[in-house]
Amino acid sequence: MSRADESRGLSLDEPVLFERGSPGRRGYTLAPVDARERDAESLPPELCRDELEDFPELSEMEVLRHFLRLSQWNFSAATNFYPLGSCTMKYNPVLNEKVARFAGFADLHPSTPAVAAQGALELMAALEQLLAEVSGMDAVSLQPAAGAHGELAGMKMIRAYHVSQGSPRRKVLIPQSAHGTNPASSALCGYQVIAVASNDRGMIDPAAVARLVDAETAAIMVTNPNTLGLFEQDIVRIAATVHDTGGLVYLDGANMNALLGVAKPGHMGADVLQFNLHKTFSTPHGGGGPGAGPVAVTRRLADYLPVPRVVRGAAGYFLSDQFPKSIGRIRAFYGNFGMLVRAYAYMISLGGDGMRRATQMAVLNANYIRKRLEDVLELAYDEPCLHECVFSDATLEPLGVKTLDLAKRLLDHGFYAPTIYFPLIVSGAIMIEPTESETRETLDEFVDAVRSIVAEARERPERVKSAPHRTRVSRLDEVRAARQPRLRWRP
Repeated sequence: MSRADESRGLSLDEPVLFERGSPGRRGYTLAPVDARERDAESLPPELCRDELEDFPELSEMEVLRHFLRLSQWNFSAATNFYPLGSCTMKYNPVLNEKVARFAGFADLHPSTPAVAAQGALELMAALEQLLAEVSGMDAVSLQPAAGAHGELAGMKMIRAYHVSQGSPRRKVLIPQSAHGTNPASSALCGYQVIAVASNDRGMIDPAAVARLVDAETAAIMVTNPNTLGLFEQDIVRIAATVHDTGGLVYLDGANMNALLGVAKPGHMGADVLQFNLHKTFSTPHGGGGPGAGPVAVTRRLADYLPVPRVVRGAAGYFLSDQFPKSIGRIRAFYGNFGMLVRAYAYMISLGGDGMRRATQMAVLNANYIRKRLEDVLELAYDEPCLHECVFSDATLEPLGVKTLDLAKRLLDHGFYAPTIYFPLIVSGAIMIEPTESETRETLDEFVDAVRSIVAEARERPERVKSAPHRTRVSRLDEVRAARQPRLRWRP
């Protein structure tokens, strides 16, 4: 019997809040206020909104049940295997959450004077040192609010550096296997993006880089491991080629979960990189934030880091703006402090050996899935992978089944779908990243589910093409949902 056949459970319907409640129902009780106090404390009329027609009035229990039931409809990394490739949806230890909620951290106002925030500033300084150590870089800014924000800061520093050298340059080389935000970050800084083709092994072709690089090349942006999950074996040679023409090397650190404690981008020739704390360092994903994307640089670019910077003086730590070459402030205050606390707690709880072990397990898990599925799904590139593996739709297409169909059917088996149709250089890509968090039993269950879906596609393709069957809603018209979204509770 398959995992999907064994699934049981009660899924309760839940209407929108506007269909619940009763006038006068409340989830709170306030002390009565007499007329004189009310007049003195009332807001000016222009700041008061009119009563909303049919606005729901509910008890605390109704509100709690509503949102709890909605949460139970969702797939999440806490409840299901979440193998999104390129996303590193690893477990967020509860310890990190507990530390971030310490009153001295959680209740600290961002405008607190440095003399009263020494613990927070010391933590930030220590985190900067740890990130510099694991990346092989020299200086770090914790300010950027996301990975792409860190990319933008890195590219702005590269531009500032070249301007200071008297030549702003105008081109950035970006491999086909790079992350999708790389071209955007370059374009936002005024650069022309030049694509670099991959070779037949899915890696950057050093000869192609040598042909394209010239005196107008400001930098190359390299994702390593790349979005195929493959380590760029010629990275040192490629970095040297770019450096020889005066260019710089931006190494996208989003996939650091495959390098932590094993290899350092600074030793590969990188001049700047960003960290995605929500990936490698286990701070929460999603919800539009808060996030954190610290950026690390070599000494060559240290003077250009964003301000303010954490500095240690005779009286302790403080934030300083006294860096004349800086690209300036890129974030209010000093980034999303709660995320920094979580990342620091994760790093010191694992230690150096633990971080190395996490990387080794992430690579082992990805290669385990690759080997167990390579006879039913075609590998995009038949190379040992690092943290993720990428298959194509070559075995599905002759059956009349698409990558999307496989992803939807996996939901019926209790698994969130892997990343699909990315990277774009792979037809019908299926990109799986298990991370180090998952056990062998979970990986075996996932593999069995994929294998059973492929077998089902051969015998009953219509069953796969109409999936999912067990979720709260069946397959939606995705084009219509994108073009005509329903954002109101009433038609």
